[in-house]
Amino acid sequence: MLTDKVRIAVLVSGGGTNLQALIDAERAGIIESGTVSLVISNVPGAYALERARAAKLETAVVTRADHPGAEDFESALCELIDSRRIGLIVLAGFMRILSADFTGKYRDRIINVHPSLIPSFCGEGFYGLRVHEAALAYGVKVTGATVHFVNEIPDGGKIIMQKAVEVKDGDTAETLQRRVMEEAEWQILPRSAELVCRMIKKERENG
Repeated sequence: MLTDKVRIAVLVSGGGTNLQALIDAERAGIIESGTVSLVISNVPGAYALERARAAKLETAVVTRADHPGAEDFESALCELIDSRRIGLIVLAGFMRILSADFTGKYRDRIINVHPSLIPSFCGEGFYGLRVHEAALAYGVKVTGATVHFVNEIPDGGKIIMQKAVEVKDGDTAETLQRRVMEEAEWQILPRSAELVCRMIKKERENG
């Protein structure tokens, strides 16, 4: 039953391709233990919000302009998350570092997808095309994506799932980014969300 499913909030800042992968995976039955219930963006014009509205999902915008202090910003996020009875938070291209207080409050309830095979090319400053530029500059032959739990260390939480992707001759950061998304991120993020939702449901059943 829908009411038995873990309610998922997806936090976004940009185009929302990973959000779309989650929406599509739920429709396809890949995610069956959870349901995407809320999409929050810190960028009012993020295209991810359009994807969410097209899927008839509840959306919310929480910006640093409206909440200048980090504590105030995170408090507004918490209020939304708690009031909607969210069980799992998925960071899908969310371009804000969350504090130890926030990640501690939702320990083992926040997951993130990162476009490399952690521990390579990760941590503070490694996001978006920068990750792929670094991989190409280093000359690696294999890269990929990682889904991990989020803690107070950027990209430092326990790994849930990884998938490798070949780096091809002539790749640019843009072509590599696209292949990593298609062959890894869009595959392992929904599967990881289902895995963690199943874990949360089991914990609830066991009291």
